[in-house]
This record gives sequence, structure tokens and C-alpha cells, in this order.
Amino acid sequence: MDTLLSNIEERRGELQEGLDSSKTRSERNVLGQFSTPFSFAKAILEESKKYFDKIRTVSFLDPAFGTGVFYSTLIQTFPKEDVSKASGIEVDLRYAEPIKEIWQRFPLEIRIADFMSLAPPDAQSEKYNLIVCNPPYTRHHHIPKAQKQSLQQWVKNNFGYRISGLSGLYCYFMLCSDKWLSDKGLACWLIPSEFMDVNYGKTLKRYLTEKVTLLRIHRFHPEDVQFDDALVTSVVVWFTKARTTEEGQVIFSYGTSLASPEGQRSVELVKMEPSEKWSNYFSNKEKLEKCTLTLGDYFHIKRGVATGDNKFFILSEGERKERNIPLQFLYPILPSPRYLKEDIIESHTNGLPDIEKPLFLLDCDLDEEEIKQKYPHLWTYLSQGIGSVSERYICRHRTPWYRQEKRSPAAFLCTYMGRNRNSRRKPFRFILNKSKAVAANVYLLLYPKPLLARVIANDSAIRESVLDVLNSIDIELLVRAGRVYGGGLHKLEPKELENLPLAGFGDIAPELRIRKIVQGSLF
Repeated sequence: MDTLLSNIEERRGELQEGLDSSKTRSERNVLGQFSTPFSFAKAILEESKKYFDKIRTVSFLDPAFGTGVFYSTLIQTFPKEDVSKASGIEVDLRYAEPIKEIWQRFPLEIRIADFMSLAPPDAQSEKYNLIVCNPPYTRHHHIPKAQKQSLQQWVKNNFGYRISGLSGLYCYFMLCSDKWLSDKGLACWLIPSEFMDVNYGKTLKRYLTEKVTLLRIHRFHPEDVQFDDALVTSVVVWFTKARTTEEGQVIFSYGTSLASPEGQRSVELVKMEPSEKWSNYFSNKEKLEKCTLTLGDYFHIKRGVATGDNKFFILSEGERKERNIPLQFLYPILPSPRYLKEDIIESHTNGLPDIEKPLFLLDCDLDEEEIKQKYPHLWTYLSQGIGSVSERYICRHRTPWYRQEKRSPAAFLCTYMGRNRNSRRKPFRFILNKSKAVAANVYLLLYPKPLLARVIANDSAIRESVLDVLNSIDIELLVRAGRVYGGGLHKLEPKELENLPLAGFGDIAPELRIRKIVQGSLF
């Protein structure tokens, strides 16, 4: 690196650090702003160069420019004479003057604007043949409703796709960039790996298999978080804007290094389905074995109660007494899994769980005026949440804001998420709940379907046998069925758990040795 570029990169890095520290992690999370480390960006550009047509000069675009780390690595990766045009688009006004001052001596066009509100160039000669971007990781609930609806309509008009309202902003960024990429141009995106496994990722996967030629996806280890303050597992996706061919092969690689991956495999493009979990392609193991029966044949599975604010709506015994909350508005609720030392929750005669520190869920359907008149102590407590708790995303979308979604106590629970830092610690565990306590959304709730319910009714030994079978499920199956985020955080959604192959229930009782077709008719 020559002296000028070294000095520029040092100034850019200092600016980035200052801008990052001026906002809290929570504020950056809302905006989806997580800056790319220079060494990481350099590795991405060096790999991208391998896919770039050496005959052409580079016309470069970064639609989420930030302070310009990808441009900084571009001009250190490609010879100066090979870069004919470079542009950066950035929406955050705080970046405007500092980045223009840093890059004023370079042939770089910087536009301070919302990328997705800009009209793309019409002529091929004005488009870009190299787009490299780390788009905003903004979650769907932070996207204004009007903007989300507008983007959804844009995707439908331009691709014929119906994109889920749960899609993060990075999904729209990738799709919108299609109109800025020239024919046969190369795109490289640093995005969360979750799109490969979640339902809302189907639209991106359709685009990658139908509209462009997907070249490679590299996934980093879940424990190897690429951003200091964003717990996401990242992937780098390369594709060219060209018609896909039936003979096309996609490289799925993984590891800490892009240049020297720990492993990789080729997958025939024609065999890749948007509805499948693409994370399975990183393993040379066969896909989850087909099994006649799954957990979904024996259980209805739902997510636990999403309170909107656990600190406000879940009270300890001491807080309940101190606030003088009427018992009719309180329901026993289980604590976080880390506070449950055993896999079986016993019950007191009154239905309360036999745990060291009982907790209660506050739930009320009455309107505010009736509460004020009849239950002044309850109103005193609820009024403390007006304007703060009441404005949280979940609370403001229900009426009244303090009413909880209804969940009956579940006989069996599965922890919704967990880490697997060593072989002795399982990321998921099943729990038998003999109490009348409900559970928050840190659990998945397993409600036995009628046949299983009849078999286990009033038979504690059989219920515990069911628990044993559940906890004997191969952890590798559970992990592969779910998804993984940064820092090795594993998650399971209800549908993912329902689809998990299950064997062993037939050994508990003869009635459970059934075929799926019979099971369906019984239910």
C-alpha cells in the first residue's frame, strides 16, 4: 500500500470508529449499520477479482457506502487504470461531509441519498459491472409500513415475486440493485446467512436461481462473528447478471478464510430449490433422513408467549405483593431455561410450578376505565408503562396494549435457542411440564395431539418416557433442522421442529406404532 492510500485508509478507519461510537448498539441495530473491517473487505475484493472479467475495466458501485471501506480496498486491489468509474451511495447525513472530504482527491462520485428511492440508469453504458455491498441489516419491524409496502410492490412489478413482509432491508437492497448491474456484471454481497433457511428468504433464493447466475456462497463459522456488535453469521454471495445454464455449478464453501476455505462442495444449480434449507449444502452429509413420522405427527408446536416486555409483564412473588396486583390477572409462568436445573417441572397442588422463585404473567382484557374504577392498584402499575412499554412494537399492535396472547400450559417444552460452545452443552433441551405454568417465547410449546394425549393421560411414567425419547434426538439433527446465528447461537422455529424425523415412540406404547396415513385420519 503506498503512502497516500495508507494515510487515507487510516483517516477513514478513524472516522468509522468515531461514527460507530457516536451511536449505541441499539441505535445501530435499528438502522442496520454494522461496518465492515478493512481486512475483511480486502479479502472480499481479492476474491471478487478472481470472478471478474479481466478484459473489461471496472465500473464500481457500493449502494451502502458508509465511509467507503470497499472503495478503499478496490483501489488497492485493481490497478488505477483498470477502474473507469466508481460511485458510492449513502443515506446517513452524518457521513456526508466527512467522506466527501476524505475522498475528494479520488475519481469517486458520492451521492447522499436513499439508494432504493433513486431511479437506476437506463443505458447499459451507465450501469455498473461490479457491485460490492454490505447492506443495512435492518429488521422488518424497523422498516416504516409505507416504505415496506412500496418496496413489496416494486418487487412484484419488476420480478413478479411476492416478497414476505418479514424480509429485512438487505433483501430489498439486493433485488433493487439488479437494475443497476450491467449485463454480465458481477455482484458480491455480504449478508446474514439466515436468508438460506427462513421462509422469507425464498424470494432471494428464487432471484439467485432464476434471474442471475449464482457462482458461490461462502459461510463463516457461527462462532466467527464478522462484526463486533452484530450477532449474525455472515455469508458472502457472488453472482453474475447472466442467464443461468442447466449445467451450472454453485460452490458452497465455509471457514474463516475466503481464499483458503476449510471445505467446499459443488452443487448443481438445477437441483437447488428455493423452498429448501440451503445451509444443508455446506455439509457433505446427506440431507435429513426421510422418516415416516415427525414430531409434527404427534404434537402441535407453537412459540411461547411474546409479552412485548418481559421485565414489565413478568413479576416475581415479591413484586406481585408489593404492587398489590389482583391474583385474577396473574398466571404462573416459567423462568428462562437457564434457571431450570431439571428437565421435569413438578407441580404444587395449586398448579404452581415447584421452582425456587415463582414468576407471574400479568394479563388483563379490561379497558382502562374499568381498571381505573375497580382495580386502582393494577392501574397504578399499568400507568407506569404508558408511553414507554405501550409503544413497544408488540404492545402497540394489540388492544388493549397490556393484553397477552393466549397460550395454555404445554405438557412438553423445547428451548427455542441455545449455544453449543462445547460437546457437553446441548443447544436444545426438552422439558416435561407437570404444572399449570405457561411459558414465554424463549420456549417452543409442544401440545400432544389426541392420540398421544390419550396414551399419556394420567400416566406419569409414560410422559417421562416421551421426554426421554425427545431428549435422545440426535443433537446434530436438531442443529441441522434449525438455523444458526453469530456466536454459535442456534434457533429452532415451530415448523422446523415439526418437520424433524422422530423414531422411538413406538417403543413407548403399541398404540403409537402407526403409519402416517393412519395418524392423519385419526387426527
